[in-house]
Amino acid sequence: MMQTGRLLAITKYSVLEALRDRFLHLIFAGFLIFFLSSIFVGELAITETLQTQVSIFAFLLRLFCVFTLSLFVITSMIRQFNDKGFELILSQPIPRYIYLFGKLFGYLVIAIFMSFACFVCLLAYADMLSSAMWSVSLLCELLLFLTLSVLCVFTLESVTLAFSVVIGFYALSRSIEIIQLISDSPILESVDLSHRFIDWGIDILAYVIPSLHRFTQTEWLAYGIQADRDYIYILIQTFIYTILIFLAALYDLYRKEL
Repeated sequence: MMQTGRLLAITKYSVLEALRDRFLHLIFAGFLIFFLSSIFVGELAITETLQTQVSIFAFLLRLFCVFTLSLFVITSMIRQFNDKGFELILSQPIPRYIYLFGKLFGYLVIAIFMSFACFVCLLAYADMLSSAMWSVSLLCELLLFLTLSVLCVFTLESVTLAFSVVIGFYALSRSIEIIQLISDSPILESVDLSHRFIDWGIDILAYVIPSLHRFTQTEWLAYGIQADRDYIYILIQTFIYTILIFLAALYDLYRKEL
């Protein structure tokens, strides 16, 4: 019971930190700018105006949510390191896994709020079911990257390096399918051992990293496509990779000395 209270206290502090840093103001401002931008660009489209608007809006929302939340998590953790708040908390009789769970739950609350805000905004363009599917998928994506951000902070202890790794991992996970298609193109087909080695390396990499191209697909919003198979795949991948990244972060946390 005492550990639960401590976990909730750490979670509450993480949420309050977002409020004090006016992180929610940034979210509202970004959403408003992206909404107006999608309207402007959509008016320039000759055909499928609504589909163009929702595609641009969803694309901007996804990038904004992933990168701003990741940056907030990284800067929040680094600031706590620099202010010696991290050492102060762990010097108390609090298990380190409770600290990590508390931070992740706090950031997850923020991610849930961002996903719900996206859901409300997308109702202006798409139906409720498609908007809900897209928003829940975005929440899975945010869960992956807030956990990855915590791991990068524990491992690298630098805002620049940690955020660069997050950006690189996101870009690679999003584009790995395209890289595979280019590598398997008949135009580039070669019998050279080096080419085969690169193909094998790309295929292995595709199995190791999450397939983010299946997450938050714009087609769900633009054309109301149901993605039952993709959704099961998304939930399974989110569960597996979140657990793996969490365990890696927990290992790094226990290795740290006060």
